[in-house]
Order: sequence, then structure tokens, then C-alpha cells
Amino acid sequence: MENRKDFLERLETDMALNILMRLDDPADLVRASAVSRSWHRLVISNGLLKQLGLRMFPQLSNNIRIIVPDSWTMNNANVGRSNDIEMEVLEREHKVYASLFQALFTSKLSPRDCIADAVSASSTDHDPYENIVNTLSPWSRSRWGAASYWSSKGHSNPDVPETLTYQLKAGISIVTEIDIRPFEVYWEPDRPVCSAKSVRFRMGFARSQSLPLCRPDDDFVWTYTSPTFPMEQENRLQQLKLPKPVLCIGGYLQVELLGRIQRAEADGLFYVCICHVRVLGLPLEPAFHIEMIEPSGTFSLQYDPNSLNSTLEHSCNGENL
Repeated sequence: MENRKDFLERLETDMALNILMRLDDPADLVRASAVSRSWHRLVISNGLLKQLGLRMFPQLSNNIRIIVPDSWTMNNANVGRSNDIEMEVLEREHKVYASLFQALFTSKLSPRDCIADAVSASSTDHDPYENIVNTLSPWSRSRWGAASYWSSKGHSNPDVPETLTYQLKAGISIVTEIDIRPFEVYWEPDRPVCSAKSVRFRMGFARSQSLPLCRPDDDFVWTYTSPTFPMEQENRLQQLKLPKPVLCIGGYLQVELLGRIQRAEADGLFYVCICHVRVLGLPLEPAFHIEMIEPSGTFSLQYDPNSLNSTLEHSCNGENL
């Protein structure tokens, strides 16, 4: 039988590495690492999957230390051999990033609603009747028939922005889309829709885990800011897909409502009113758990491979939208 050779072995290492680094789909890199021993070693030893992960999720490079399970112990035969120990560490990182990319695929295929709680609004006109909590419900009226929405305070300047801040279901999530439904003032004759001119999104973490849930804006560190999306002055759920999936580390998302359109006849002031906000993606707990190390502000990312399937199945087995 003819002895087949791996074609990568016929190439210079730099050339083979250059070819593999051109793969921009994580699934292709994972498959490449399974082709042969030489391909596997080349992908692992150069941390190619990790490099791709940091390009796709730059938030991971922000002072984050990955912690793997205690069961992933070092091979005793490799103790004292620095090269072998380094390879085992790289193998671990490869597995973590492969699992993260598996979650990314699931978040696109079967997204879930990621919002857990409403945290705060920059202003509220009539509290508690027009509170941010109302935006958690997809309905414009409560079960008792009352209008359900959040309203800003009125302002004479239509360019004054407003913010709505939410806590997500997990400290680490993949976010793919944010949907917003402006509120239609159905009791007025012309039924005006009080949308913003445009909207932008921020994601990040609270500076301290010990602060109360209702926080001012300066208590957060925003590690991601989206492009600006135009809003339509229409009473419908407006689907705003992010240019690419974002890894939200810290569990907080802020909606920035930029510009006001609707002026109230009663006082001549401009208002923004929102009926519903929905964040789509995939909460990564319990497979991944993020913890901030105070007061340094660094993070540890703990990975539990035994919980990965249950994390993904929650999205695929009916909990998606």
C-alpha cells in the first residue's frame, strides 16, 4: 500500500502556518486541527484558535485569566518538561475557545432573550407608572388594560439623549441583536409614536459588585459600543442586528436613545417613550462563569465542560424565541 504523506510536512513551517492563519471560520480551524497529528500540533502550538477568538471577541483580551477544571490536571510524565507543560496549557486553551465558538454558533441558530432585570433609566416622567420595568413586557398594555411603557422626562432640546440600563441573565453572554419597540400614544387623536431618532448600545460591567442594583452611569465600565442605528417612528418591534456577535463580559447592557422626535401638545416638550426592549443571544452560564477580582478590576473566566451541553440545549430545546 502506498505510504501517504501529510502535505503540510512538505511545506516550510512559516508557509503552512500562513495558510492556516488565513482561515477565518473557527469551525474550519477546529476541523484542521483534527486532520492529522502535524496539523493538530501546528494549530495548538501556535494558539491559532485563541488568536481568532481574540480577533472576534476583543473583550477577552481585557485582563482576563482563564481557569479550567481541576480534572484537567497536568500529565505527571510531563512534569519538569517545560515544552510538554506549555503544550498541555495550549491544549486546554484550544478546548476552551472551541467550546466558546460552539456557543457562538448556537447563539446565531437559536437565540434567547438575555435580559434579566431593568436597572435604571436616565430619567422617568411619572414613576412608577412609566418606569423602565415596563419595558420588560412585550405588551403595550398590562393585564388590567393600563398602558405599559417607559417615558423620559420632557425636554425643550430635542438633542438631549436618554439611557436605559439592563442586567443580563448571565455575567457572560453572546449578544447578537437588540430589538426595540417605541410606544404609540394610542389615546391621542393622531396616535403619535414617541421614538428616538437613533439608538446605540453599550455593554460592560459594574465597577464594584457590592454596589446596589440601581446605579448611576459612572458606576459602569463599557467595553463595547455599537454603531448608531436609525430608528423608525413606527409602532413595531424594530430588530437591530449587531454587525457581528459581541461577548458581553460583566452582564450589563445600556441602550442609548439619541435625539427626540415627538413633542407633547400639553407642555411643548420633547419626549421618548419605549414599550419594549429585547436582547437576543446566548447566556453562557453555567458552562462559563465570569468573576471580577476586586480591586484590580481583572476577571477570571471559569470553564466547566460538563455544563456545556446543558447550556447549549437550553437554547435549542424550546427556550429560544
